[in-house]
Amino acid sequence: MAIEIFKRKEQKYLITLEQYSLLLEQIMPYMRSDTFGTDGKYIVSSLYFDSNDYKIYFETKNKLAFRQKLRLRTYNETGIDGTAFFEVKQKHNKVVNKRRMLLPLQEAYLYMEKRDEQHLNSFHTSNLQVLREIDHFRTLYELKPEMIVSYDRHALHGIDDPNLRITFDFDLRCRNDDLLLEHGSEGEYFINRNLIVLEVKVNDSVPLWLTRILQALQCEQRSASKYCTSMELLQRNQLPGDVEREYVSIGGI
Repeated sequence: MAIEIFKRKEQKYLITLEQYSLLLEQIMPYMRSDTFGTDGKYIVSSLYFDSNDYKIYFETKNKLAFRQKLRLRTYNETGIDGTAFFEVKQKHNKVVNKRRMLLPLQEAYLYMEKRDEQHLNSFHTSNLQVLREIDHFRTLYELKPEMIVSYDRHALHGIDDPNLRITFDFDLRCRNDDLLLEHGSEGEYFINRNLIVLEVKVNDSVPLWLTRILQALQCEQRSASKYCTSMELLQRNQLPGDVEREYVSIGGI
């Protein structure tokens, strides 16, 4: 059964394809492929929510001490009868909390369209309490579907430390003209295709062996919000002119 409530620390990096190949070669003695997908490789697509005045975007952009996002996520290509995760991602002082629940994609759409007409208890979900929290968040922020972000992921887990998770995200793309997840993962690329978003996820601290490898390969930590970067590409005319855009290219900032 998929974990629905968890807490961890995350470190983000932007690395090149060359660094990815070298890094993979050096860390594989310590890691194994995720059991999901083919050799730990699969597609992630997330429908992000925001308010009319982009509260979520600005909370993330301004790096508030406490900030949160709401997204509906699917894995690999799926149809309307497939399953999805509705999740709230919260970040407080560099610690990430996720609360999510599984439900049929069609049920998720029904909830979004008829929330006021249908009692929450009538939805078929794996965790009704999380749905109540999602509903409260949506109501408080007046959230609506905003954008789909997709990418190809390669996920690894520690052999001796199952709580160590490393993910590599390739070919990041987004769209806001078709917000149906069952229509696939196509979109406009919003990060240089020679760059990969690397995330190291741990319960406590990054292992010393991994820190040394990352330093040797000159992998520098870099905050790179997928949602903010895609917003600045597709909604640039809707955002204030003085907003500092994310600059994502070979060589970093």
